[in-house]
Amino acid sequence: MVTLRNRYVVARRLYSEDRFAEEHEKIHRQPKTLLDHIKQYLTCDLKRAMNVALSLLPIIGWMRIYRIKEWLLGDVLSGISTGLVAIMQGLAFSLLASLPPSYGLYTAFFPVIIYFFLGTSRHISVGSFPVLSLMLGTVVTRLVPEGGAVGNITGFENLTLDQQRVIVASSVTFLMGIFQLAMGVLQFGFIVVYLSDTLVSGFTTAAAIQILVSQLKFVLGLEVPGISGPLAIIYTLEKIFVQIDRTNICDLVTSIVIMVVVFIVKEINDRYKAKLHVPIPIEVIMTVIACGVSYGFNFNERFKVDVIGVMVSGYESPIAPNMDVFKESAVEAFPIAIVGFAVAFSVAKVYAIKNNYTIDGNQELIAFGVSNIFGASFRSFAASTALSRTAIQESSGGKTQIAGLISAMMAMVVTVALGFLLEPLPKSVLGALVIVNLKGMLMQVTDVPYLWRRDKPDCVVWLGTCLGSILLGLDLGLAVGLGVELLTVVFRTQFPRCSVLANIAGTDLYRDRKDYLCIYEPKGVKIFRIPSPIFFANIEFFRDKLVEAVGFNPLRVLRKRNKALRTIKKLLVKNTEKGFLNTSCGPIEESQDEGNVEDLDLAPDFKDLPARIDWNAELPANICVPRVDVHSLILDFAAVSFLDISALKGLKASLKEFIRVDVDVYIVSCDVYILEKLHSCMFFDEEIQTSMFFPTLHDAMLHVLEKHKSDSEVVRKDSFV
Repeated sequence: MVTLRNRYVVARRLYSEDRFAEEHEKIHRQPKTLLDHIKQYLTCDLKRAMNVALSLLPIIGWMRIYRIKEWLLGDVLSGISTGLVAIMQGLAFSLLASLPPSYGLYTAFFPVIIYFFLGTSRHISVGSFPVLSLMLGTVVTRLVPEGGAVGNITGFENLTLDQQRVIVASSVTFLMGIFQLAMGVLQFGFIVVYLSDTLVSGFTTAAAIQILVSQLKFVLGLEVPGISGPLAIIYTLEKIFVQIDRTNICDLVTSIVIMVVVFIVKEINDRYKAKLHVPIPIEVIMTVIACGVSYGFNFNERFKVDVIGVMVSGYESPIAPNMDVFKESAVEAFPIAIVGFAVAFSVAKVYAIKNNYTIDGNQELIAFGVSNIFGASFRSFAASTALSRTAIQESSGGKTQIAGLISAMMAMVVTVALGFLLEPLPKSVLGALVIVNLKGMLMQVTDVPYLWRRDKPDCVVWLGTCLGSILLGLDLGLAVGLGVELLTVVFRTQFPRCSVLANIAGTDLYRDRKDYLCIYEPKGVKIFRIPSPIFFANIEFFRDKLVEAVGFNPLRVLRKRNKALRTIKKLLVKNTEKGFLNTSCGPIEESQDEGNVEDLDLAPDFKDLPARIDWNAELPANICVPRVDVHSLILDFAAVSFLDISALKGLKASLKEFIRVDVDVYIVSCDVYILEKLHSCMFFDEEIQTSMFFPTLHDAMLHVLEKHKSDSEVVRKDSFV
């Protein structure tokens, strides 16, 4: 490590904020009014029209720079590889949504077509995502349990159970798309920032556990009804273990073989990904083998293995969403929309940074909203992205969404012409494929020890989100996670780590006095730092910590002095001798008549005394006033980003208390907008003046040392810059 020993010397005069404003003219900018913003938003010209067109149709932007010779072959190969995985995952994840497997192929086709035109990411693979599928499946099983539809849902007459569930899934997806589209139009793309990486990690880990439990019935070949609501995972496990002795051995063996083989090959793909131009499509290979073995040995008849059965051939006519389902599922559809967008945006951002282009969160909301609305009209279910598919699409040479278009075409071919070949596929195979693909999400459990060592509040967010999502369900668990996250933010800002600073000897730098050995602290000077905004929730904490830092309560000292002052004035009336303060006398009882208590909080009034009292000197007998050894208090506001009205009132009260006990108060590094707010809120008066503000901590310290030269003369010459 290279040690930098460069030095710099700056010669300038000492500045307070007032002096700096006098010598340096400031540009006064007129802030735009609401009407100005509206006029600017509604202004239309050719350039603006072009920008709007490019933002709404990002395909125009990347198509203009498309390099056919360099990119086309990579996009085609990537599309084929991604398409194979998307087909298998579509079939498998449809089980999580409690839908027939063939509808997973719809999700691998319709949303991808729309995203091709409207999406800003060139690399994500749009389609089914296990967490969304499970959240959707919870709604489906609640509204359409095994016994048929419940509640006030009309239009389900003469429909089979699967048809009812398809309508519910498509209607919830349609509503999810409406939420996403509305947020995109209203420019709510920033909402994703409230889902921290820690929260998403805990949420997806809980979702992986929920998915694992939901697939056990397929792996074991058991008939377990779908259960939704709080503690659903406990009830599901109970029903599984009650009938564990009825496990279908053929399903279990098939699932174990599939999981072991797929896991091993995936590890090989990860280890040798630099040498493998295209990952081995082990899911496709094992699916083909399982289909052949199941068909050849007639698993369905001989071993009572539950297979996919009749696949829907081709595409059905579009349908309208069910309004009754909207009413019943609005609460669940919104978190599904948020999670779907958050996952897709997070993955898209990673690959956008890696490949040096930008994505637009608001346009992504619009793209996914329209994709889900369009797809839901053709019976597809909730679409987002999956990290595994996106990784394959990017690593196998995909440069643009043409790779996604190729993968959608492959899903269409299977749906239209080859779907019948998948009919003998055991559902346990799909369950095994789902479980083995959970490895990445389940391994996030290893984040907990790291978070506990590095950031305990973040660890609490992870655990709260994970446990809440496991026990209460994913929708309520997400709400719990957001609540815990909000509480940690409140905790961090309401109880910040305040510190007393000291000068690092020989520099103009100031650090926490507890962290360094070679420091300089002038006698009678305290430097206090609060590293957070000051607002109604933490103003009392700030005042308490300030009192703790200086070592005395200024209000208590002020009241003691005013009581003593009353006593001294009464003595002055009785004793007319000059210099009575220096004359010894017998014990004198301090006055018990306090008069108006509010007067005790005012500045001491010396007008009837022959001289000003030195409160640190010896006073007449029985008059005891706490000694104050601090003459200057410097408040470092460098990390204070805002003050609210409650904080202004509390701060003003604290400053006056210190000023009234003869402690000079200085505020340094205050943000210019906070200063403007102080002026507009009539913060300054005869006691609190603008001259107490300094641009830097070092300016304030030099001013204090200049003002109290007698106390600083004993300091070594090399202790200060």
